[in-house]
This record gives sequence, structure tokens and C-alpha cells, in this order.
Amino acid sequence: MTDSAAQTPRHLDRAALGEPLTIRAVTIPNRIAMAPMTRGFSAGGIPTAASADYYARRARGGTGLIITEAVGVEHPSALGEAGQGIDEAPVLYGTKPLEGWRRVVEQVHAEGAKIVPQLWHQGVIRAPGTGPFPDAPTIGPSGVWGPLGTTSLESDKIPSNPVLGDPLTDEQIQDVIDAFVGAAANAVGVGFDGIAIHGAHGYLLDNFLWEGTNLRTDRWGGDRKRRNAVIVEILSGIRRVIGDRRPIIFRFSQWKLQDYRAELARTPSELEEILGPMAEAGVDMFDASVRFFDRPAFEGSDMNLAGWAKKLTGKLSMTVGGVGLNKGTFDDAGGLAAVDNIDKIMARFARGEFDMVAVGRALIGDPDWTRKMLDHTLPHPFHPRQLETLE
Repeated sequence: MTDSAAQTPRHLDRAALGEPLTIRAVTIPNRIAMAPMTRGFSAGGIPTAASADYYARRARGGTGLIITEAVGVEHPSALGEAGQGIDEAPVLYGTKPLEGWRRVVEQVHAEGAKIVPQLWHQGVIRAPGTGPFPDAPTIGPSGVWGPLGTTSLESDKIPSNPVLGDPLTDEQIQDVIDAFVGAAANAVGVGFDGIAIHGAHGYLLDNFLWEGTNLRTDRWGGDRKRRNAVIVEILSGIRRVIGDRRPIIFRFSQWKLQDYRAELARTPSELEEILGPMAEAGVDMFDASVRFFDRPAFEGSDMNLAGWAKKLTGKLSMTVGGVGLNKGTFDDAGGLAAVDNIDKIMARFARGEFDMVAVGRALIGDPDWTRKMLDHTLPHPFHPRQLETLE
């Protein structure tokens, strides 16, 4: 043991993040994941050679698990312009897109990492008239956009009429379920190691969970259990088609694009009502999306949202939000800067709050971030304001 290692408090020893983690039959080489971040590289929905190189470079830089940018399921309303200024998201259906994803998977595997796709339907956030099927309606469980609060969306991305259309019928909901299950089957076919599901940020699955967008009183809405019913059906179907050896990761959030201060659950018991049925239906790891990891989720405890997900469900959890940066997106005034805040991560990791750490903007800026973090050579040499010009 080196002198510096001997002087490092055990709970702050970041070498623990370099240890492998086995989920079902899949062993991830370390505890760092690349967070899913839409990049808009896939014209026509097809991942390119540049996409494969983009993900492979992060794997080569030491990141153990690559979670792809959000990937459209085979539903005409799944994709469009959704507030990021990006209208070229990849899809997980069709011969050419699947060939592109196979190339991505092969290159990431060649670098020693694991990779999962994040399945996505934009729901009410999709701008009408955009995407590969512009004539398809923008949909939500109740046909409403939701209450507007603190948001970063530009005014032209916020509908003047919050009523977007009619509530979904049972048949239309089944089409959504089938689209997610079909995408999972396609993912297994091209070699992905598991499945991640986007159930956060005001997109379609979150539209079912959030009382602001799910006003239904039938089997698909009402109390928290019934608002969860679509997701339980999707999870059960995905588990059937991918088998027992591959993990399922589910991303959830309190905040929405409609309102950064929204709350999916106001108390731990409410959160348990939401996540418990998902855990029973097949989720192996909860990806708790927050803007900054080092904040308590509920009053009366310092535990963050990932910690509560793990405590309440007994499943693995992953933290994310501002790792390698001085604050979260749209948090307090002041400049955004690259920092080494891994001691704060390690203090929470040592308490058992979470099992993996997802890194977003820092990994966009520096594909070698994971190796540098483990080698104690952070902060990395980029300025976050330049992220939009990178890649």
C-alpha cells in the first residue's frame, strides 16, 4: 500500500468504485456508468460509426457501464423535438438502425465494458408535428401537458393549450406496451447486456406516474398503484422477452421538464407505493435522476433519492446528478465548474446509499474521466459551458 493510500480514510477510498458489480448474470467491471444523454447524432434514427466510436471511447476510458442516449421505441408518437433542440434521436427497430446498434455494442464490448439501451417515448413533451412521423398525435395518458412551473423550456415549446388531445384508449395503451417490449426484444437480438427504461423527466411513462398528467380513474389511473399499472405491464413483458439473465434498470425522477420543482412522491411512504410494484415486476436497479446527488430527498434524513429507492425496495440503486461538477443543472446562480467531488460520493457510497454512480456532462467533456477519477487526477481539463460544442 502506498503512503497516500494508507492515509486515505477507508470510507473515502475511491478504489471501491473500481470494484465489479454483478447483476443477475451480467458483471459490470466497475461502479461507474455513463448516464444517458441525448446527443442527436442519428439521422434517420440510425446510429453511425461516429456513434459507436463515441461510446467506445468512454468504455476505453474506464467506464464500466454505458447507458445509451434515449432510444425511440417503435411507436409513431415516440419521437420528435422535445425541448433539447435535437430531432435526430436513434431508434431500436428497423434493419439499418439495428445494424448500427450491433456495431455500437461490439465496439463497447471490445473495450471491456457493458452496454444497455435506454428505451424512450417522449409522451406529452414531444412537439406536435415533429419527428419521423409528424402527422402522429402527441399523446399522454389523459391528453394533458401538465401544470407549468419552473422550467427551462423555451416559450415556443410550451403549448398554449394544455389539453393536447383525448385520453388514450385501452387499445392505444396496449400499443405503447407492445412498443417497449418489442424494443427490448430487438435490443437482446443485437447483443445489449440488459435494458434501461426512461420513466422520468415528464416523458410518457412519467406521465402515467405523475398526478399532474394522469387524471384517469380507470385501471390506468387514480391512486399511485393504478398510475403504475402501465409500467408494471411493460416491465413484465420485457422480463418475459429478455429472460432472467439480463438486468432491467429503471430511471425515475421527482422533477419534470414541465416543472423542475414537481414531486412524484412527497414522503418515503409515497415513494414506496410507486417503486414497490416496479421492483416486484422485475426492476433490478433504480436510476434515481436528480439535478445534484448531494442533496437530501426528504425532510428528516440526509439520504438522497437513490438511497431511498434502495432502502424502500431492497433493489440496487444508482446515483446521478452533478458528479464531477460543482452543482446541478439550473440550480443556484453562479458559474458551472469542473470539480473533484468524489469524496462526497464516497461518503454516501460507504453508507450503502447506492451501488453505482452515473456520470453525465463530465463524461461528455472527457471520455477518460473514469480513469482519471480512479487515479486521483481530477478535475478534468474542460469547461462545462463548452459541452454543446464537443463531439
